[in-house]
Amino acid sequence: MAGKYADYEQYTDDELIDRLRRGETAITDYICDKYKNLVRSKAKSMFILGADNDDLIQEGMIGLFKAVRDYDMGRDASFHTFAELCISRQMYTAVQAAKRRKHLPLNTYVSLDSKGSFSGEEERESPNLAEVLADRVEMNPEELFLDKERVAYLEKTIEEELSDFERQVLDLYMTGMSYTEIAKVLGRDGKATDNALQRLKAKIRKRL
Repeated sequence: MAGKYADYEQYTDDELIDRLRRGETAITDYICDKYKNLVRSKAKSMFILGADNDDLIQEGMIGLFKAVRDYDMGRDASFHTFAELCISRQMYTAVQAAKRRKHLPLNTYVSLDSKGSFSGEEERESPNLAEVLADRVEMNPEELFLDKERVAYLEKTIEEELSDFERQVLDLYMTGMSYTEIAKVLGRDGKATDNALQRLKAKIRKRL
């Protein structure tokens, strides 16, 4: 990071935040510039839930400001980890608020057929249901209608069969988060989050 921030590059995040809290307010701009790519990356993953990308970036920057404000050097593992958590939480809260206001439909789908155990090495699965639908390049009107009907049924299943916690887990899982990352964003136990993920997948499989 060149130019006006060159003087800050030699310091760790902890050192910078300590100086910021001593009154060196220009460091806030440096930290925002340093972590802007992290915010943009998180916004891309959350965009899958139906929110506007620019709005998500704005929410992410709010989350970053909160991280700077609330970071505890003696409690939190690292500023980067804490900032990532605050950014994700802020964005997800905004997405949930937008969905409540607009009643947005589910616009992407998650694999319901896990190829491995989530309690071991974490894996990222492709949205198999979406791929199945997308692979039908040449669909006649009847097939298209049936696909729309199936999607509507899946949305209804998610709304009626899943608990609030399970819907939250599914939302974040669709962004590519692992269950351990989801647990951190939701402030829940990792095992409880993994169990919720397995339950919701079983419920949807049963209805499909």
